[in-house]
Amino acid sequence: MSTKVYHNLIGGEWLPSRSGKTFQNINPADNSDVVGEFPASNAADVDLAVAAAKKAFASWRLVPAPKRAEILYRTGELLKERKEEYARQMTREMGKVLSETRGDVQEAIDEAFYVAGEGRRLFGKTTPSELQNKFAMSVRMPLGVVGLITPWNFPMAIPSWKLFPALVAGNTCVIKPAEDTPLSTYNLVQTLIDAGLPPGVVNIVAGFGPDAGAPIVEHPGVRAISFTGSSEIGSLVAQRAAANFKPVSLEMGGKNAQIVMEDANLDLALDGALWGAFGTTGQRCTATSRILVQKGIADKFIGQLVERAQKLKVGNGLEAGIDVGPQVNAQQIETSTKYAEIALKEGAKLLTGGEALTAGALANGTFFAPTVFAGVSAKMRIAREEVFGPVVSVIEFDTFEQAIEVANSIDYGLSTALYTRDVNRAFTAMRDLEAGITYINAPTIGAEVHLPFGGVKQTGNGHREGSEALDFYTTWKAVYVDYSDKLQRAQIDNAE
Repeated sequence: MSTKVYHNLIGGEWLPSRSGKTFQNINPADNSDVVGEFPASNAADVDLAVAAAKKAFASWRLVPAPKRAEILYRTGELLKERKEEYARQMTREMGKVLSETRGDVQEAIDEAFYVAGEGRRLFGKTTPSELQNKFAMSVRMPLGVVGLITPWNFPMAIPSWKLFPALVAGNTCVIKPAEDTPLSTYNLVQTLIDAGLPPGVVNIVAGFGPDAGAPIVEHPGVRAISFTGSSEIGSLVAQRAAANFKPVSLEMGGKNAQIVMEDANLDLALDGALWGAFGTTGQRCTATSRILVQKGIADKFIGQLVERAQKLKVGNGLEAGIDVGPQVNAQQIETSTKYAEIALKEGAKLLTGGEALTAGALANGTFFAPTVFAGVSAKMRIAREEVFGPVVSVIEFDTFEQAIEVANSIDYGLSTALYTRDVNRAFTAMRDLEAGITYINAPTIGAEVHLPFGGVKQTGNGHREGSEALDFYTTWKAVYVDYSDKLQRAQIDNAE
């Protein structure tokens, strides 16, 4: 069977890369399965895409926001119809199990309907002027062309978080999807087109970070950048964008802690730990990579955690009964293996997993065993650095105050969870945990689109996806209307 070839989307046309080069999108559960062939774009492609987006902005910004929102609403309806098709294609290119890819598409559906409502809520403010016969107000304005660089772990949900608010605000977009999972972004943008999005409003440039991503960041015609990825790359994005004074929204790494107190519902905490640590094969920025357990229940909790982790079925996410899919590529397997080796050298105790799985039906994929380390101290690298795989560390603590201290002792601050029946501790944790998200009696994963999403410290730079995204994709304009028919000088004529 011949491999389907995809092109860049520029100004409403599907065009091959100016480089003439392509790359293959490989199924991580079966490396012999080529999902598609995509353009390996370069700066010349970015130039064309930005020019197309700039041309489209002239008319798109004048479309009333409620009308822009109607396109998003239709997109949501179409996504509902295509949910199963897109989910299966996503599992094939990314690997996570089918129930999770259905959830990924559902998140894009939720985002479409939520942001569609914002088309009638792009509120400004009116305020009294200090002068007579003068009207004062502020309004939101679009930025222009925005560049969007998205990761592979949520290949439709995260692009929707960026595209939909940018579009309803009146911006045009150039998006570079992750090279491991471009098809899901293509499916999302095709749905926007089918819903009535005009040519050039969204442009896709596929390819690799240095060749296609960096030119988007540095392009003088791009007015803002939204990036989701590693903290290391995010730092470079921010530095390069600063040269042109463009705002950047960064959503980056995490080393998320679930705290389990002695009074917790232990079965519930175990459910949360398993889902948080091994859902999406641990490949979430919100994944539970540290479990902090109070010493009085540590032995019982760890024993049950290991027993349940060993029962998780690893395999192709399209097959029934699979709990954990593959890691997205061989590089991620190398990273998980490296950190397992580091943990052992540091003195952590490997209780299960710790190695790639290559036997039988798993031989042609990139699979890693669900891994649990105990005997971990807060100073070990395995407890401080992001692995982005199905690897979890258990740290024991004595007091609640110590747990908060350990949870906050890292460079990241994305998601946290506390399992307890003590309402006082719950509210103390909400106040004291250094994170953008805190869950009480729920795992560290499971954000909803109508709340702000993002973190502190090396997780982000203060901007948020979700409900607060419009603050990034718009700029404020103050407007004064003087109907006094005479010169009035603020701060001067009203001074007495």
